[in-house]
Formats: sequence, C-alpha cells, structure tokens
Amino acid sequence: MAEHSSDESRLAAHRTAGPTDRFRVLMIAPTSFFADYGCHVRILEESRILQRLGHTVTVATYRNGNPVPGLDIRRTLPIPWRTTYEVGSSRHKIVFDALLGLKTMTLLASQRFDVIHAHLHEGALIGLVLGRLFGVPVVFDFQGSLTEEMIDHHFLRRDSLVYGPLRRLERWIDHAAPVILTSTTHAQRLLIDEFGCAPEQVIPLPDCVDTDQFRPASTFEPLELAALRQRLGLPEGGKVIVYLGLLAEYQGTGVLLEAMRRILDVRSNVYLLLMGFPGVEYYQRQAEQLGIADHVIFTGRVSYHQAPLHLALGRVGVAPKMSLTEGNGKLLNYMGMGLPTVAFDTPVAREYLGAHGLYAIRGDTASLAEKLLTALDEPSGGALLRRRAQQHFAWGRAGEQIVQVYTQLTNRKRVASTAK
Repeated sequence: MAEHSSDESRLAAHRTAGPTDRFRVLMIAPTSFFADYGCHVRILEESRILQRLGHTVTVATYRNGNPVPGLDIRRTLPIPWRTTYEVGSSRHKIVFDALLGLKTMTLLASQRFDVIHAHLHEGALIGLVLGRLFGVPVVFDFQGSLTEEMIDHHFLRRDSLVYGPLRRLERWIDHAAPVILTSTTHAQRLLIDEFGCAPEQVIPLPDCVDTDQFRPASTFEPLELAALRQRLGLPEGGKVIVYLGLLAEYQGTGVLLEAMRRILDVRSNVYLLLMGFPGVEYYQRQAEQLGIADHVIFTGRVSYHQAPLHLALGRVGVAPKMSLTEGNGKLLNYMGMGLPTVAFDTPVAREYLGAHGLYAIRGDTASLAEKLLTALDEPSGGALLRRRAQQHFAWGRAGEQIVQVYTQLTNRKRVASTAK
C-alpha cells in the first residue's frame, strides 16, 4: 500500500540519516498492560515505533496484563486481595501505584535510562519524583484530566472533600512536567486554559493508527469473514454496526443500546456487534430488558490482533463516548477500516473525524439513532475517513516527533549539567 511505503521510507531515512542518539527509554504504565483498549494501544504503538526507529524501550507496569512479544515488560509484585484488577478507578490503585513506584526505582537503580516516558498522571507523579532523584528527564504522556476521569467513572464527586486536594495534585503534576504530550489538541488547550500550563510546555501528539492492519473489508479473505460472521451468529443479509472498546456508561454503552432499540423499531435487519469488556453481563441484561437481545452480539474481549477482522464485518462504526477530556482512539481504527463513523459531538471526535464524521447530540439517544440510520444508508464517507487517517494519523511521523522531544530534553539536561 502507498502509505506503507511512505511510512517505511520515512523510517529508513531516520535510521540512515547519520549519527544520532539511541535512547534508552523507561515507560511507566500505571495500568494492567497489555489489555486491548484505549491507552494500552497508545503505549504499545509508541513503544513499537520507537523500537523500529532503533531505540530501546522498557515498560514498567502492574502485575496483571498480557505479554507482548518483542517488548521488555517489567511487572510489579502482586497484591493478594486484588489479583484480578484490570481497568477503572479503584482505591486499590494506591497500592498498585506504590508497588509500581518501587519497581521503577529498582529499574532506575540497576540500569541506565536516558528518558522516563510516563503515561497518565499516576505514572507522571512516579516519574517526576524518581526522575529528580536519579537525574533522568521526564516526558508526561497526558491522556485526559485525572479528576475529570474519576468523575466520569463515578469514583469522585465535585462536592467531595478530596476533590480539591486531588485537583491541586493534578495541577502540580501538570506544571512540574517539563514536557507534556497530549493525545489531542483539545487536551492541549485544556492544559493551557484550565490548568495554566505554559504553551511551550505542551505538545500535541495525536493517537495514530496502522492503516496496513486496519484496512477496508474488501482486502480481507471473504471465506475468513464469512466464517467469523457465521460463528458470531450474524445473518448474511444483516447490516452490522460495530463498536470496539470498553463497556461503561461514560463510554455511552447504555445510550447505544437505547439507540439500537429505536433503530429496530424501523429496521429489522440491523445488528450491533458490541466488542469489549468489562460489564458484559450487565449490558446483556439491559439488552434483554429492551427486547433487543437477538440483535446485539456481545463478544467480550477481542484481541488487538483480531480487531481488524472483526471490524471488517461492520457497515458502520460507532463511538458514543461521553467524556469531554479523554482521547477516543477507537475512532482511528474505524477510520483506517474505511467505515463511516458516528460519534457524539465532542471536540475530540471533531479533531479526529473532521468534516467526514457523523455527529450526534451528546448523550441524546434519538440523535444517535438518527445518525446511525443515516450512516447505514449512506456509507460513502468511509473512504474519506480512511484517506484522512493515512494523511494525518500515521505512527511513523509520531515516532519522529517523540524522538525530537527526547533529543530536546536530553540536550537541555546536558546544557544544565555543563553550566554547573
């Protein structure tokens, strides 16, 4: 494919451009890496592109999570009372993060790293404290407001006694980080306008997509698609809406099921392929209560490797995420597949989809159903979305930008050391 050749030539040029630093990067991932969703995909793809560019990456993360071939992952000790923790806000994260801090300190004491690349606010806090102790510069990979995410997850209320202290801690982390990479320009504006960060401190680094893997259905083996369709119980003539991501209220899962009920009031040949976790049983019960269970297929977890094949069954992609501050990387996967895509009208969705997305009123069930029906009838916009993904959201370009940030940070450190 043309974009693959362009990306490969870009990487080859980077590797042969002459003497350059080869960075030893310690990524701090305060999550159960790897799981098949959201921020995990960003951590994975950033690590992969850095390795392809010749750099060394070590990922420090929680005890749970799937292994990734070819990636050096170092895990924390377990805690016996929470062996199955994977996703979401939880008071148990305090212990997980303390263990992650211990693991990070052990790695920094035993190996030499040039850069700490810290994901999420918890990772940034660990990185900033230990980075100062060991003299290693820190890059903060910001993927949404800490307090707003906790509110979205119903783990925190604005009138709570701890809201104020947590908000101040979040602000301190944001200001202490020398460089912040944001997954959207909306997040960049949030940090500058609401948290008072300096404009030169914040660099947008949008989520990206591998358009060689996430590609149109016409490029897949027809027999393989037919076999998967049969295995999932999707009728041959049915039109399929696909969703791939976490199942949760802030992701709009409940609203999506309500919209599906409205769609089935006027169309009987539409099916929703709902791919993700957790909460499968909860939403299965909701589908049954709505009388749409025969038209909603729950797959549970779908591996990142298998995601393109499953998405290829879809006629339309949907991402009804409610959050106004978090990224929405699933949109890029739909774009790479060439799927017409419906999302709630948020700044993040607008940033990814541009003029070619279909936007429903945020949280409005009737509006979501209307836009999905429109997309089912007029699927031509998918090709424009794929072209947009190829032109603006390629990992090769993102990798070069990350390396430029590392270079500036380490050069800044050398100058400061010389001046002492």
